[in-house]
Amino acid sequence: MISQRPVFVTEPHLPPLQEFIPYLEKIWASKRLTNGGPFHQQLESELAAYLGVQHLSLFANGTLALVTALQALRISGEVITTPYTFAATAHSLLWNNIKPVFVDVDPATCNLDPDRIEEAITPATTAILPVHCYGIPCNVDRIQQIADTYGLKVIYDAAHAFGVKQDGISILNHGDLAVLSFHATKVFNTFEGGAIVCPDAKIKQRIDYLKNFGFADEVTVVAPGINGKMNEVCAAMGLLQLRHMSQALESRTTIHQRYQDAFKDIPSLRLLQGPVGLEWNHAYCPLFVGPDHPVSRDALYTLLKSHHIHARRYFYPLVSAFPMYRGLPSAADGHLPHAHALAEQVICLPIYPTLQDEDQERLIDIVLRTAR
Repeated sequence: MISQRPVFVTEPHLPPLQEFIPYLEKIWASKRLTNGGPFHQQLESELAAYLGVQHLSLFANGTLALVTALQALRISGEVITTPYTFAATAHSLLWNNIKPVFVDVDPATCNLDPDRIEEAITPATTAILPVHCYGIPCNVDRIQQIADTYGLKVIYDAAHAFGVKQDGISILNHGDLAVLSFHATKVFNTFEGGAIVCPDAKIKQRIDYLKNFGFADEVTVVAPGINGKMNEVCAAMGLLQLRHMSQALESRTTIHQRYQDAFKDIPSLRLLQGPVGLEWNHAYCPLFVGPDHPVSRDALYTLLKSHHIHARRYFYPLVSAFPMYRGLPSAADGHLPHAHALAEQVICLPIYPTLQDEDQERLIDIVLRTAR
């Protein structure tokens, strides 16, 4: 009998419980639960080495990291960003009283289209906030060239881009800052968490002040900071996760390839492809259901759900369609044709290391039957 257990887009990668218990025992014994404890310091160091970056500051979650990154660079006015992303990207701008300016995406990569950036720049523009969507790198060279020409900062929302390299170099080294998310659904998770990748020790120091209420020492407050610190339990989870990353990434690659092999001969279905030289983490597996497919994306979503397969339409609706943004001139439908087309076609398929072969085959069979 074929399994009908629920299958979700992602499932938290949890290492064996017995491996986590010694970390908890050390925390209990030390009574150091937060405020930059030993596990926090160790994880910052090990993550920087693993990711191939100079400096890294841990946060309680990725949204706080985004908000703080904008504060750290003193961004104001208008910021150019993508409508095809999770809500936190644009929300971090509003929390800083910054006006988002939405620009259309490249349909091949789902990332901010560099050819559309310059026309959106005004005297009020201070920065560009692109997203490495699904872990596929943005056109970092073009974006940096535009930023240098107009004197703009670049902050990458790299929530999907843990461990991603292009031609052997971490994409987290691009831009003025890059922000990671370690939410439970991510490739690497700390239950909840995030980080800002910093190019030098000076900006890391400012970020560290900002995430701890602005305290420079016990009696000195140098900035209007917030409480963004990661606690010791989450940091311990991250240290343990790092020891299992190689196996987790290998499993994700295998699962993605199985989808690729299954759907490669169906013209009306498209799986996202990375550029040559990409070391991809397969953070998500977006399938784009073309208008010529026998059933619509929403019909396929409903069909899968009826079989207890809970795919997600990441990212639908567009952020620009949310009530707090849709009144902006840059949010007009006609301004974002590619982003709208992607949002109407995308369905993210389950991909996580513990996905069972039989569940993936069951899903593949359901999708293939819609093409007949």
